[in-house]
Amino acid sequence: MRRQVLLFISILSLGSVLGQVSYSIPEEMAKGSLVGNIAQDLGLDVKRLKSGKARIYTGDNTEYIELNKERGVLLIKERIDREALCRQTTPCALHFQIILENPMEFYSITVEITDVNDNPPNFEKNEVKFKISESAVSGAKFVLDRAIDPDVGKNGLQSYDLKPIDNFALQIHTQADGTKKVEMVLQKPLDREKQELIPLVLTAVDGGDPQMSGTMQIIITVLDANDNAPVFTQPTYKTTVVENASKGTVVTSVSASDADHGTNGRIKYSLSNDLDHAHGLFEVNEESGEIILIGNIDYENAHNYQINVRASDDGGLTDSCKVVVDVIDMNDNKPTINIMSKSNVISEDSKPNTVVTMINIQDPDSNENGKVHCFINDNIPFTIKSTTNNFYSLVTDSDLDRERDSEYNISVTCSDEGVPSLSSSVTLTLQISDVNDNAPVFERSSYEAYIVENNTPGLSVFTVKARDADWNQNARVSYILEDSSVNGVPVSSYVSVSADSGVIHAVRSFDYEQIKDFQFRVKAQDGDSPPLSSNVTVKIMIQDQNDNAPQVLYPVQTGGSLVAEMVPRSADVGYLVTKVVAVDVDSGQNAWLSYKLQKATDRALFEVGLQNGEIRTIRQVTDKDAVKQRLTVVVEDNGHPSRSATVNVNVAVADSFPEVLSEFTDFTHDKEYNDNLTFYLVLALAVVSFLFITCLVVIISVKIYRWRQSRILYHSNLPVIPYYPPRYSDTLGTGTLQHVYNYEVCRTTDSRKSDCKFGTVGSQNVLIMDPSSTGTMQRIQSEKSILDEPDSPIEASYLEFS
Repeated sequence: MRRQVLLFISILSLGSVLGQVSYSIPEEMAKGSLVGNIAQDLGLDVKRLKSGKARIYTGDNTEYIELNKERGVLLIKERIDREALCRQTTPCALHFQIILENPMEFYSITVEITDVNDNPPNFEKNEVKFKISESAVSGAKFVLDRAIDPDVGKNGLQSYDLKPIDNFALQIHTQADGTKKVEMVLQKPLDREKQELIPLVLTAVDGGDPQMSGTMQIIITVLDANDNAPVFTQPTYKTTVVENASKGTVVTSVSASDADHGTNGRIKYSLSNDLDHAHGLFEVNEESGEIILIGNIDYENAHNYQINVRASDDGGLTDSCKVVVDVIDMNDNKPTINIMSKSNVISEDSKPNTVVTMINIQDPDSNENGKVHCFINDNIPFTIKSTTNNFYSLVTDSDLDRERDSEYNISVTCSDEGVPSLSSSVTLTLQISDVNDNAPVFERSSYEAYIVENNTPGLSVFTVKARDADWNQNARVSYILEDSSVNGVPVSSYVSVSADSGVIHAVRSFDYEQIKDFQFRVKAQDGDSPPLSSNVTVKIMIQDQNDNAPQVLYPVQTGGSLVAEMVPRSADVGYLVTKVVAVDVDSGQNAWLSYKLQKATDRALFEVGLQNGEIRTIRQVTDKDAVKQRLTVVVEDNGHPSRSATVNVNVAVADSFPEVLSEFTDFTHDKEYNDNLTFYLVLALAVVSFLFITCLVVIISVKIYRWRQSRILYHSNLPVIPYYPPRYSDTLGTGTLQHVYNYEVCRTTDSRKSDCKFGTVGSQNVLIMDPSSTGTMQRIQSEKSILDEPDSPIEASYLEFS
């Protein structure tokens, strides 16, 4: 077997290499026969064929050739019959493409199919009959049917041979279109009386090796004289017909005349066989000579048809002419869009001019009807480019961004230039795969959070949140606490961050007095490798809690020794005895301190400044005042709830130190006495409370009893006699009784320097029985003096008005 290989390599503007390889093989090769080593001829590695998923693209045509990717060769897949594939067209070739991906490339392959002498010349009819008058003159011509040989070139029909040649000779005329016209010429007059039937054999021979031939029997019946043959008005008729013309359309008419008269001059028309099988598409009216369309004409199958028309008279004389029918193309075919190769997914970081899809466009129409232009929808980062004739590539036109558009529906429309224009469209769906090109972004540029001190370890403080515009794993955000220190201690011992949720937890319990605020950085990173990240500053501020009681700095409380402040007996009002100094380590209102005198030996002698803690005299010191004075001062903060501390201040009212020393020797005994006194006071308070509750129960019981008695009286039928108490009189004529108003006044020892605050007003209706009165109510006012109770924190007086 002989093979010819031609290799051409050209460079496309798209940057992908298009190689064109041509092979030449004979037809009728067995399946699996080798066509060529395509990998070697294209300079490709066999591994590239596998990784690129190489495949053959033939459009809608039958796939006669297959690709063996393991060996890198082309093999025969189906038996190839050149005559069925191309008929009389030469050269006959198969055109297909080899497509590779990653990167996307394609190569054009041409396989020329050479002819093999596998078809003998063949006559459509095995036998043909002629009726020839014995008066036919020498030189009379009789047209014979041509033989058909599907082979081409030297394997096609080469010559004819007519035997015997006693009366007839064979003449062959080559016409303008290359076809041969076969005529049988009378050389010697016929004699019906000698031989009425003359059998002849016409043999057609091709030039193949081995040579093949076909025969046709010719039976000639000798008739009486008919000396004029029919003659066509012109040897060749030309006409046109539009494709898809309806059946029954009259294409044209032929006309012949015969000089004879009678039956010898009557002409009948018929079609002889032809190479184009026009007899299946046309017929002739044997009387009128009209050529009528009886089949479907398609310009894409044949551009023109040649019809041989024969005119014969009853005497057996004939003439022939050729009718050439040109088919006019109509725009009756839409462009066909064939997807040769396409990518369903493309990365968003693909560079411009990246090939996405390869398209082959086919329009079998001709001229303007077959010129196709393709375009895509607007406002997308893609464009379509024509690579070679009828081949287009869809490529990226600009940068892609999956976060802006994750999917594109690309509508490819191809239209021809016919009138009206026909078009086809196809929609390609292209997914944009994600690339980790976006770092996580926090919702805020910085965060501030507050936490109250003395919190529980593990308490959730607040949450940081970051979002990543990427997709899937690239958008999975995890949170990391960056390494840093706070006052020399790792920040991880203060707080922790949940990697998945971003929740910040307190690791320890915070103390505002030790640390008031601190800051750290949290990093958010995505799940790609290497990951992208961003960070944010978080500031934690500790809020103070009233968890510290005031601390008294002065006077210093000692367990073993006794410290006393001396006040001379000559001290005037406002004399500064000492100053209680206290601090509170809390802040804000939790550290605002106020001072109060809780207990005093003589509450009328001393007072404590509410804000400054200064202890001053509030009256003139006299000789009657005791030398030993004991003050208990309460220091209280402004928190909620408030906390307090007490301090005992010993004051000696004396003019000399020996006098003070003698008075304070029994201080220990006084201290024990005071402790016992406190116990008895608490016990008395409990007894009084019990008696009060008992009295309250008795009063309520009496009230209920009286109410029930009144209800019984109300429901009885006894008359009601009003009763007035003795000496009852209505002095004002309004019927009111005398009222007694009781006011309870509570004062401290500092009340003379501040506003007086009254408690709840209580009122009662009291009847005062005055024997000396004449029936009127008198107003009685009494006032009690202030009671001095040194061991009581408050003093009470009652004012009664009547």
